[in-house]
Amino acid sequence: MVNHYAPWKYTLLVLVVLLGLVYATPNLYGEDPAVQISHRVKLIDEAEREQIKSLLENENIEYRSIALETGKILIRFEDTEQQLKAATQIGDILRESDRRYGVALNLAPATPEWLTDLNALPMYLGLDLRGGVHFLMEVDMDAAIDKALQRSESEIRSFMRGEKIRYKTVQISGRTIKVRFAQLEGRDAARLTLENEYRDFVFIDSSDDRSWFVEMSYNEPALEEEKRSALQQNISTLKNRVNELGVAEPVIQRQGDDRVVVQLPGVQDTVRAKEILGATATLEFRLVHGSFTDWSAAQSSGKAPVGTRLYQRSDSSPVLLKRSVIVTGDQIVGAASGFDSRSGSPNVTITMNAKGADRMSKITRDNIGKPMGVLFIEDKFEFREVNGERIRIRKTESQVINVATIRDQLSKRFEITGLDSTREARDLALLLRAGALRAPMVIIEERTVGPSLGKDNIEKGFMSVIIGFIAVLIFMAIYYKVFGLVANIALTLNLVLLISVLSVLQATLTLPGIAGIVLTVGMAVDANVLIFERIREELRLGNSPQASIYSGYEKAFGTIADANITTLIAAIVLFGFGTGPIQGFAVTLSIGIVTSMFTAIFGTRAIINLIYGRKMVKQLAI
Repeated sequence: MVNHYAPWKYTLLVLVVLLGLVYATPNLYGEDPAVQISHRVKLIDEAEREQIKSLLENENIEYRSIALETGKILIRFEDTEQQLKAATQIGDILRESDRRYGVALNLAPATPEWLTDLNALPMYLGLDLRGGVHFLMEVDMDAAIDKALQRSESEIRSFMRGEKIRYKTVQISGRTIKVRFAQLEGRDAARLTLENEYRDFVFIDSSDDRSWFVEMSYNEPALEEEKRSALQQNISTLKNRVNELGVAEPVIQRQGDDRVVVQLPGVQDTVRAKEILGATATLEFRLVHGSFTDWSAAQSSGKAPVGTRLYQRSDSSPVLLKRSVIVTGDQIVGAASGFDSRSGSPNVTITMNAKGADRMSKITRDNIGKPMGVLFIEDKFEFREVNGERIRIRKTESQVINVATIRDQLSKRFEITGLDSTREARDLALLLRAGALRAPMVIIEERTVGPSLGKDNIEKGFMSVIIGFIAVLIFMAIYYKVFGLVANIALTLNLVLLISVLSVLQATLTLPGIAGIVLTVGMAVDANVLIFERIREELRLGNSPQASIYSGYEKAFGTIADANITTLIAAIVLFGFGTGPIQGFAVTLSIGIVTSMFTAIFGTRAIINLIYGRKMVKQLAI
């Protein structure tokens, strides 16, 4: 009896090994300390690159390379000392001329171009290995309730119009919506209708000398539900925004009743990450009131006509918009930046949901020839010292980014123009596409995990892999002789394939992931031990060496498959129910199980067949 493989099996094995080596190789080159320079509004050009290059030379800062990459400058350095020196000096000088410049510390992959052309990239490293940023963000629950009241106010007004209920005004006073009526009978009848429709509110009657009121305020269950929904929607929106930033496997977790933890491992642009995560930008579409003369008069007097509000455009010119909102950013389901076909200026194409499209269609149908304004609203936070205490103050900034005459009935899809730059258009589209935050959020804690700590974790983590790996190699070589050396080759190949698969999938490796690799090293030899012990048992029963090899692999396969499949099921459950580090462990363990089965069964048998397959041997070195 002889043991040998068909040529196509050897060809497949060689091909897998070569591909594994190619796609694992980028991880050997490491990363360069780098500084990334960007601008909030414009794309940086070649002239600015030359300016910064001259600045580096004048300050005697040594650098490895300086390149312009998609409107940003990436400067690579030999060590972190030069990186930190350059970031400090460049940041100070650039911000003196324009505060909108952003300077961020990064680690840039040092992969050669010939590998990147093959799409061979290093695997991502987690926050604990590579470094990155950690944010603790707090949801402004008061603002969440205020926004909910504003939505309800608009809905109540529309509802009463639809029901033909006569009222004077609907206004928000604190945490209460006050509906004003001219007559007592009208108030009492309206209250019955409103109570039947709005069951989340507590109703109280009141009056003064001239009017009767129905005061509506949220009940406790409705308040708690609104807060829970605000937190949940904000987490969902943050995930969408982080995905748009291209961060691999971020950690976004709820902490308590009003806080969210965001970890961005190896983020390439920390400045922009903060801008995008914390931004609460949304749009409102409103009809414009009056003419430029009316706008200027309102600005001079400081008084806007009833039912309107005065805003400013980017050039500081005044605009009077009606208080009634046509549609808001909550009804936007898609947004893409581009260029206007007529003027060539940046624009954003917006897609509305069914409710928003229906309302936009009705309003624009009835107002053809009239101007409509697009209002950009953003909540910002700033800290001030008051009586020795540091307090947080929320400030809402509103700006009209576009005023255009309604030429035709609009519906689900339309464009807005008037944006200052392509960067502004891209960021606005990103925010709208990812979804508006239900309530403003403020970063109350920011922590950066430096490359030095990540490097220390990597060294200790990989030292554990190396020690375990070498210990297994020595044991296998001594105990199983030639067969043990073959198992060692398969074990080495298993590590190469595991790293290459992680790199191809662009999975994120964390410290728990390294623990998964260590466990995989132990489990990889499990299969070989089962096979080799089965071969020794067959030899003790008096079978020939060739028959023992054949029976050893055939009979051990069921046990190996059973052990690995049950472990794989456990890993899949860990991935499904775990978060963050637990998922990292599950991913490396799952991939390691598959690669170890391939190398232990297919790989070792191919090598054993090459050594013993076509020979008449009397004994095996096992």
